[in-house]
Amino acid sequence: MTFQQDSEPYDAYDVLVFGGTGVDTVVPVGALPVPLADSHPVAPIREWAGHTGTGVALGCAALGLATGLLDFIGDDHPGSLVRERLAGTGVDFRPMLSPHGTRRAVNLVSPDGRRMSFHDARDPRELRMPAEHYLPALRRARHVHLSITHFARFVYDDIEALGLPVSTDLHDWDGLTEHHREFALRSDLVFLSTAGAGERIGSVMRDILRQGRAEAVIATAGAGGAYLLTPDDRTPRLVPAVPPPGPVVDSNGAGDAFTCGFLYGRLAGRPLEECARMGAVAGAHACTAAGTHTALVGPDDLRGAVADTPAVAPPLTARVVGPPGLPEPPEAQVSPAGA
Repeated sequence: MTFQQDSEPYDAYDVLVFGGTGVDTVVPVGALPVPLADSHPVAPIREWAGHTGTGVALGCAALGLATGLLDFIGDDHPGSLVRERLAGTGVDFRPMLSPHGTRRAVNLVSPDGRRMSFHDARDPRELRMPAEHYLPALRRARHVHLSITHFARFVYDDIEALGLPVSTDLHDWDGLTEHHREFALRSDLVFLSTAGAGERIGSVMRDILRQGRAEAVIATAGAGGAYLLTPDDRTPRLVPAVPPPGPVVDSNGAGDAFTCGFLYGRLAGRPLEECARMGAVAGAHACTAAGTHTALVGPDDLRGAVADTPAVAPPLTARVVGPPGLPEPPEAQVSPAGA
């Protein structure tokens, strides 16, 4: 591995992101699930620098937050796409070269914006980022966001020693897979999707709070909005989905945008409920352009839109449908803003 020093580091980072860069190959399909067949004609297939760490870093920088990004990439074509995408965005990208190459994903996207992703993580379990590479940046951070790449878990001890707040996104965690558990229980803000746990999502959210250190757990639910659970809540509170500012084209990156909106509010000292509304606005905005991380909400748009969005609903203990313990999503919401 060869360390690549591209620029002088920022004096301080509002958000320092660990891991999660890569390239998405986006395949438009007629419907999901795709019918079994030998071949399907599709619209042009595109490649985009994407993945969750890239999206959180780009989204935070677009909101005016001083943002750093540390990760491994390969000396390959996908790695060059990642570098090109991050260049000139305000993200201080400080990669290390990995002989195992750059992570990839193939995403099938249907006309209604839904997607199915096939993720090639490719990092070996023994891959570690040297402390001399990440500690100087970590010491200048206000907040740390860890992607659930395996090497990132080994930064938790240093984060805790420095007393830094940390967030993570568990994506479609089912509440059972061991890989995610440490990230779930050692983070202050925990994001995940309702897709993995299904009917158990309410209990998964409560387990994260009870067993870990989180001050809030946020579960995004696509067109159903999102759910917010804090230690003061008996059940998760509904965060209504926000109508996007244009036609829904592609939900790739909407969850990462939600995280950025939430972190923007939290770093500004906003209440958790308002942070969740900012996340919903940012997630809806991300669905209005093709590709991954191509429609990034700005701070003025975010603040203006939040003033017009519905408030987070209070916890409900009755009239529950779908996953137990969760309030019913409004029927009128059609945006996949929380995907």
